[in-house]
Amino acid sequence: MKTEVLKIDGQSLALSKQIIERGGVVAIPTETVYGLGANAFDTAAVERIFEIKGRPNDNPLIVHVHKEYDISTLVDKIPEYAKLLAKAFLPGPLTMVYKSKGVVSKAVSCGLNTLAIRIPSHDGAQRFLKYVNLPIAAPSANISKHVSPTTAEHVFADLNGKIELILDGGKSEGGIESTVLDCTGEIPVILRSGLITREMIAKVAGECGEYVYKDGMRAISPGMKYKHYSPNCRTVLFDFDELDKAVKLYNEECGKGVKAYLLCDDETAQKSSVKNVLNLGKDENEVAANLYSKLREGEKTADLIIAVAPEKQDGVMVGVMNRLTKACR
Repeated sequence: MKTEVLKIDGQSLALSKQIIERGGVVAIPTETVYGLGANAFDTAAVERIFEIKGRPNDNPLIVHVHKEYDISTLVDKIPEYAKLLAKAFLPGPLTMVYKSKGVVSKAVSCGLNTLAIRIPSHDGAQRFLKYVNLPIAAPSANISKHVSPTTAEHVFADLNGKIELILDGGKSEGGIESTVLDCTGEIPVILRSGLITREMIAKVAGECGEYVYKDGMRAISPGMKYKHYSPNCRTVLFDFDELDKAVKLYNEECGKGVKAYLLCDDETAQKSSVKNVLNLGKDENEVAANLYSKLREGEKTADLIIAVAPEKQDGVMVGVMNRLTKACR
């Protein structure tokens, strides 16, 4: 199969609609990462996503819709706090989980009675979703467990020959996946941290809980159960106050002829004084935006990526640390 990478215009949108309507999959840009999309009503198409990615079939998917789509056709009871959160943050990097009406394929939610819905803010994603006018099930457009893609080139590197079309919408500015929020209870509960933080949600909804996943439990949200976001080289993670240990390991490995790189924020990079650095940036938004691209950059040249956690670990950094920890398992 030949994989085309096309800028988003009338011709590529028409082609994407043809592919979706005949049960195929299309890679699409969003403001967080690129997604691998299929018609959420079509079980065979949804199952094709799992097959292409090598994704475990108990790891639920998120349904993406355009901003004018009536989600009440897909889900039951939308709490008042969810309406307030939607007004505050959507379109944007927030996924909200509701009780499902059961009209989309059961394969989307892996048999759960809930449905995760997202309205991306990326203009290209909105154009695609409006054009096809269907709920689109879409996990990240990469091989399962590999680093999530933030450019069309990343998608092509993983899925060339496996899909027909990648819609190129430029670099994803957010850099890490959406916050996933359980809206089936009395208060919202974070299932996966992201760019919309617990503090931001609580400010609008009044309060916000946080789900703690334990090994052996069933995954009720993407990104919860399995190893994710991992580059194709060795990785190790040190706490922010263990820079000396990280630098010592770097020097030892380089002395053995190993191509080692330090992955860290700008402040830590300045303190380290090592030669090979994958610099994530100066603040939490830069770090989030650069995390996956730097992991992919590193795996091209490094034998070992030595990550050092940032000192700031609240706000957006909660989501960053979630991804960084899973990447370095």
